[in-house]
Amino acid sequence: MQAQAGHLTILDEVQRLPDLFAELRGIVDDRRANGERSLQFLLLGSASLDLIQQVSETLAGRIIYLEMPSISAEEAVTSNLEIDQLWLRGGFPDSLTAANDEDSYIWREAFIRSYLERDVPMFAPRMPAATIGRLWTMLANGQGSTLNSARLAQGLGVSAPMIGRYIDLLVDLMLVRRLQPWSGNFGKRLVKSPKIYVRDSGLVHALLEIGTLNQLLGHPIVGPSWEGFVVETLIDAAGPDAAPFFYRTADGAEIDLVFEHAGKPKLAIEVKRASAPQVERGFHVACDDLAIETRIVVGAGTEDYPAKGGVKVRSLLSAISEVRDGMKSPFA
Repeated sequence: MQAQAGHLTILDEVQRLPDLFAELRGIVDDRRANGERSLQFLLLGSASLDLIQQVSETLAGRIIYLEMPSISAEEAVTSNLEIDQLWLRGGFPDSLTAANDEDSYIWREAFIRSYLERDVPMFAPRMPAATIGRLWTMLANGQGSTLNSARLAQGLGVSAPMIGRYIDLLVDLMLVRRLQPWSGNFGKRLVKSPKIYVRDSGLVHALLEIGTLNQLLGHPIVGPSWEGFVVETLIDAAGPDAAPFFYRTADGAEIDLVFEHAGKPKLAIEVKRASAPQVERGFHVACDDLAIETRIVVGAGTEDYPAKGGVKVRSLLSAISEVRDGMKSPFA
């Protein structure tokens, strides 16, 4: 390490060497004493709660964390790739930029197999990888639905609490998102179960054996898949300080994605896989419930235009800009 003093050292797959952190602490402290305050090491690898806790305890005050998102819609378009290609293949670089859909699909199958055979046993040696793989597929089939642990448990032959532990692991590995319901102090009966999304749309399609855009467009998952893709894209655009939720009442009022700022709902997003999307009355009722003025519907088209009830229909790229501006950090 001494030979690298004064240079940024990149260490990959750090989750495989947890004992490394104690050694890094001594090196970092020695260099800080000599005036080298930052940019000493870049640590890369799969995250886990145990790993983050261990790093936090060992390198407290010496490290910051960044979650690396997959390739964004803006990056894809800048690289002359179609939004639908990003949606189909997902945002992992080797999958997105593969020579053809078949090569992309093969890469994603290998990724899924690698996680189940290598990462799951590493992070959760007592959890059966085969069962977690089946759960992962079930979650892809139910993309964007509210969590029903009892139904999943019955399908897998395990207990409902065990389903929670399995999903915790997939969330921990950043493969699944648990989108919480908005639950402010309110006088209506609200849905309390979270919605579950497999975060990368390409993995959704590989888990469901969907290899081409034509197959996807003719599959029942097309709407939920597009919703998950847009939700994940806009959460990334909103930034790490934004608080995302969904909103649903027992009476059917619903918003796919709500962004909260300073404890107050600020943006309402509805997602439709249509070129000229229409919103139901329940969306307007929900927005009125939460007193949200900025109401955006993200469709599959490229045109932006106003709609009834103060709704703004936006392409995905325009929605990204609007969400980013609407949730801009006060330090930006």
